[in-house]
Amino acid sequence: MDGFDAVARTALLTTALRARETERPDRLYEDPYAARLVGSMGAQLFGQVSDTTVPHRPQTGDRLPSTVDYNAIRTRFFDDWLLARVAGADGQGPVQIVMAASGMDTRPYRLPWAAPVRLFELDRPAVLDAKEAALRDAPVHPHVTRVTVPADLLQDDWTDDLCAAGYRPDVPSVWLLEGLLYYIPEDAAREVLSRVSRLTAPGSEVAADLVSATALTAPVMAPLLEMFQQWGCPWLFGHDDPEGLFAEYGLKAEALQPGEEGADFGRWPDPVHPRDVPGVPRVFYAHGRRT
Repeated sequence: MDGFDAVARTALLTTALRARETERPDRLYEDPYAARLVGSMGAQLFGQVSDTTVPHRPQTGDRLPSTVDYNAIRTRFFDDWLLARVAGADGQGPVQIVMAASGMDTRPYRLPWAAPVRLFELDRPAVLDAKEAALRDAPVHPHVTRVTVPADLLQDDWTDDLCAAGYRPDVPSVWLLEGLLYYIPEDAAREVLSRVSRLTAPGSEVAADLVSATALTAPVMAPLLEMFQQWGCPWLFGHDDPEGLFAEYGLKAEALQPGEEGADFGRWPDPVHPRDVPGVPRVFYAHGRRT
């Protein structure tokens, strides 16, 4: 799509994965809007992921993690996490939710929000414009007030733009950083986390998916890493201690690996190694509360 750089195009891959998941009879969630957003680019990226990962998933030995299952679990995990945060809110006004690098996400439209939500979507103007055009006639959920904030998270001082759009840093909020941190350099990832920390009141909650530092160099990951490198959006940042990383920014966190209890949903096909086993490439779903 016009105006999409390599990292922005990964949003189309995620959308293609969500469209394909929606077609499954055993789907973990339903995204009825994903098919509108895929486009030819998303379909092409999905095909390349399939061609890259399937041949590297032998029946025995080291296997490249399943991108399809990982994304299905990730979407469901963060769906449930967001809904639980809203259901558990104190009812003193709409829950502030910020989705950073929101991409082609359709949660404001498709999730059954239990209480009023003011949901801010941050992403580059071209991405937000493309989604607006595709979903122009789609209604958001009645409990959602959706606010778009055009911004480049790596270039703009988006904190001012977010506050100008109505976000209140003095009120607890909920933040989701999905499919973002491993695509940007460590200094940029830490700057995003630092800004989130400065913008969140105590009691706010933040979630993100991360990869381990080991995942950036493990031989079994090479086919996938090479594919993203060829696309122009290599994985750049990983951390082996997501709880420790979040703690640096005032967040008391826990992290789960796909396949662990609470992050499985019957779909993770590979062994889950305990965290104290060294040299294992990992992905994490981390979430924490601002202290």
